[in-house]
Amino acid sequence: MSVATLKSAVTQQPKKDLAAMKPAEKVAYLLEARKDSIAAMLPRHLNADRLLKVAQIAATTTPALLECEIPSLISAIGQCAQMGLEPNTVLGHAYLIPFGAKNRAGQWIKNVQVIVGYKGLIDLARRSGHIVSIAAHEVREKDTFELEYGLEEKLRHVPYLAGDRGPVLGYYAVAHMKDGGHAFDFMPNSEVLDIRSASQGYKQAIASAEKYKKAPSHPWIDHEVEMGKKTAVRRLAKMLPLSVEFNTAVAVDDLSERGKQAHIDIIEGECVVHEEEGETVDQDTGEITKTKPEPLKAGDPPSASVATLIKRVNAAADAGAAADIMADPDVDALNAEDASKLMAAYRAKWGEA
Repeated sequence: MSVATLKSAVTQQPKKDLAAMKPAEKVAYLLEARKDSIAAMLPRHLNADRLLKVAQIAATTTPALLECEIPSLISAIGQCAQMGLEPNTVLGHAYLIPFGAKNRAGQWIKNVQVIVGYKGLIDLARRSGHIVSIAAHEVREKDTFELEYGLEEKLRHVPYLAGDRGPVLGYYAVAHMKDGGHAFDFMPNSEVLDIRSASQGYKQAIASAEKYKKAPSHPWIDHEVEMGKKTAVRRLAKMLPLSVEFNTAVAVDDLSERGKQAHIDIIEGECVVHEEEGETVDQDTGEITKTKPEPLKAGDPPSASVATLIKRVNAAADAGAAADIMADPDVDALNAEDASKLMAAYRAKWGEA
């Protein structure tokens, strides 16, 4: 049987009763189906039932999320679970944001991306066990602020309390370690605004507001100071001994800021950030680096190995999502042996096509 025949058989499989469900019902159903996998990723302080309830409330109170691809919403909630952050709550840990993007077929679709909040990064940093305290503040025009680098570093900040403090001049983050050491870093507001301006989500929010004549909405607009503090914490974090969860949050957040989807494999409680083409994600540090792809030669393996495709099929939210993976262009690049392995994995997980 050819690869094309295999794909046809899978993609024509009916999606059972999911297709008849309303978006909110589908989200609730799929979250419940993945409850055990999500629970396996959660840290001790976070309860699976609470996270799923928070996620359902976020989806139903933000109509735009229900207009997004459901698998991307489930994946985004999985990301929050792995990091131990509650999305779209007053805690300000993380935000689920609808984002328009093109799929591999060149069609515009709506995906859900995770934007990690300032308080979320602070919470993750404290969990590392190496940090006693970490905080960030904005510096305003009327504040008293002294900064000195070198052999005798100095940081002194006294906020102006007699009235309006004036416009923001910059942001700083400071951390105290368990061994008695400390670290701090300062960012002028101009540098923070440059980072904001480079955010694809921010630019898309502005363009959409102009197109549809409405007020723009995005964390960089609705919570600019908090996002500025988060930016300072992220830069300081490069000098600190932090947890894998923190580095994962930075990697996910960085992909979201640049308008790219962070794909998550939920396999026995393991969460892996998949790099986009032309990028490498360090799973230990969360650092994303550009790579120059080598041209494919005859006999070279496909861009996505059969092992990766099998992982994605096994981690799919439902049979329909698994079928979408089987329709991926990378499946066309598989040889007959690998295609058979992929089909066997699909049937073992989701039944006969």
